[in-house]
Amino acid sequence: MPTSYRPELLTVAVAVVAVGVATACYFYVAKKSKPKGCLDPDNFKEFKLVKRTQLSHNVAKFRFSLPTPTSILGLPIGQHMSCRGKDSQSEDAVKPYTPTTLDIDVGYFELVIKMYPQGRMSHHFREMREGDYLAVKGPKGRFKYEPNEVEAFGMLAGGTGITPMFQVARAILENEVDRTNVHLIYANVTYEDILLKEELDSLATTFPTRFSIYYVLNQPPEEWDGGVGFVTEEMIRLHCPAPSPNVRILRCGPPPMNKAMAAYLNSIGYTSQMQFQF
Repeated sequence: MPTSYRPELLTVAVAVVAVGVATACYFYVAKKSKPKGCLDPDNFKEFKLVKRTQLSHNVAKFRFSLPTPTSILGLPIGQHMSCRGKDSQSEDAVKPYTPTTLDIDVGYFELVIKMYPQGRMSHHFREMREGDYLAVKGPKGRFKYEPNEVEAFGMLAGGTGITPMFQVARAILENEVDRTNVHLIYANVTYEDILLKEELDSLATTFPTRFSIYYVLNQPPEEWDGGVGFVTEEMIRLHCPAPSPNVRILRCGPPPMNKAMAAYLNSIGYTSQMQFQF
């Protein structure tokens, strides 16, 4: 016996097909909206140095080109990558670095590198010239971030430990839908040691209600209105958000600083869930 014609079933079928097509189109567009990153977590890939800018006697900014002008590095916020080069004995050296650029910076990525006299990768960067290549593998790291997952970040950085902090802060502040506040304490030995100062000050000027920075110097110049000596528990209490489930404190610096900061944070009352060390 022939099946009777039922218009309501046809309507449902058409609706299901329409939803399926719309969903497929959405995921296709979403996938196409962000190109695939250039990094490989298992294999080193080489990128060409196209510009080297000397920032001080031992600090330089290195810009590396990506395969196309629209390529992205594909490094998640707050994560790092392994860089491989040759030390002074021509032996392989590998060290993790965090770019100061984000995936909105298409076609290139930048590293701000402080070159230490005895550093193995420091030697490689010191010898690099425009046109040379750097081997990179990644992404690597445990840090994961979603916009608005906390109300505020406190950041404790020392020396070159500023690079992941700068990357996270910039990603938060330049995201129009992210309302997270950022409070940074940045410690160095001398004024000349402060990395990315112009960029950090620019963030503070552009986002005065959402980003604050407190510089601490062990050997400050004569006219200095920032902190003096080492970062103390009192400085953290004054310049970082108080312990709360909606607060997270990040730290990155030399091992002695990280150890001291962990003790201060525990004393103030930040739980382990509120803390993260890069």
